[in-house]
Amino acid sequence: MKTDISPEKKEQFTPEDVIEHAKETKYQGFFKINEYHVSHKLFNGGFSKVLRREIFERGDAVVLLPYDPVRDTLVLQEQFRPGVMRSGEYPWLLEFVAGMFGEGESAAEVAIREAKEEADLDIAEADLVPVLKYFSSPGGMSEYIHLYVARVDTANVDGVYGLEEEGEDIRVHVVSRAEALELLEKGKINNAATIIGLQWLALNYQKLQTSWQPR
Repeated sequence: MKTDISPEKKEQFTPEDVIEHAKETKYQGFFKINEYHVSHKLFNGGFSKVLRREIFERGDAVVLLPYDPVRDTLVLQEQFRPGVMRSGEYPWLLEFVAGMFGEGESAAEVAIREAKEEADLDIAEADLVPVLKYFSSPGGMSEYIHLYVARVDTANVDGVYGLEEEGEDIRVHVVSRAEALELLEKGKINNAATIIGLQWLALNYQKLQTSWQPR
């Protein structure tokens, strides 16, 4: 039977159609792992069996795409990522500015703080544009990503930054939009947040150039 998945379609279920039978913290360190026992309504009626799932509670994060509409350039940063080691791939990744929420912070405040800490960029809240929000890997992780684009001047952007107490060693690169998309096409950019941001930029850069007139 054909179903309607148009944007206007009302969701069939509500959050109340999930029953949380139990939750237990299995690990608590810098991050947390909770084990959930849940059941949920089924599309064809009735309820599922009780499912036991371990969820990585990483916390929510902000990703910032710094873009210079005058020079048609953007800021990428390069840093070591231990999660890549198992694959055998090169573990220094090209990424956008990103960081987790601190206590009581808004998404915009996180973007501004991380831009300064990781790339020495001074971002005004007026230069931030929210792009979208998405779950990074909802089958096993609760993380919710807030993606922003920010207007920047890349004329003098360069250097190595990051907080020593957090073990950060971040090298900043300025590349053209065309160069960034070529890196993406060649598989040199291989992390989800940066891929999503670049694909969005490829579709929307002309709107940014029009709306962000030279200062």
